[in-house]
Amino acid sequence: VGLLWMGGMVGGLVIALLLMFIRPNNPATLMTMYALFEGAFIGAFSLYFESMYEGIVFQAAFGTVGITATMYAMYASRVIRPTPMFNKVVGGLVFSIMFLYLTSFILSWVSGFSVPFLHTTGPIGIGVTLFILVVASLTLISDFGFIESGSRSGAPKNMEWYAAFGILMSLIWIYIEMVRLLWKLNAYRD
Repeated sequence: VGLLWMGGMVGGLVIALLLMFIRPNNPATLMTMYALFEGAFIGAFSLYFESMYEGIVFQAAFGTVGITATMYAMYASRVIRPTPMFNKVVGGLVFSIMFLYLTSFILSWVSGFSVPFLHTTGPIGIGVTLFILVVASLTLISDFGFIESGSRSGAPKNMEWYAAFGILMSLIWIYIEMVRLLWKLNAYRD
């Protein structure tokens, strides 16, 4: 399980970075590889947390579907619009959160130090995870806006792959944060 977890996470991260920075004209092969690596990671991740709290994976999957439907309804009804300022703020928050996770990973790997409240199960740790889940959910609004503007402007056919890539990354992140939130809530109750 640990090998699938780490291999899937690292492989998915490397391929995601390649896709973001190289932007190949035909991204189908890399995106298929990304989906396979992320599938291995999510499978091992889910198995680990399900072994601690039975039913947590189903709850997280259900929560992910609920969040996705809610975000789409809010987007479709224009309650939340992906304006350029909205996209900049969400992008800045995503970058900051990813930097925080990367810093936490490196620090824990090198020195065993953990970033305060990021992984704790107390009220502040739950609040931090809830905030991160909200940011992850808001990325779907940007993804929907990207798809709609690409469709309106007649974007090249290969941009469909990049739109799907954005949605997939958002869904994976939402699912991971849902599992973490449910785990923290269960651990806090125990």
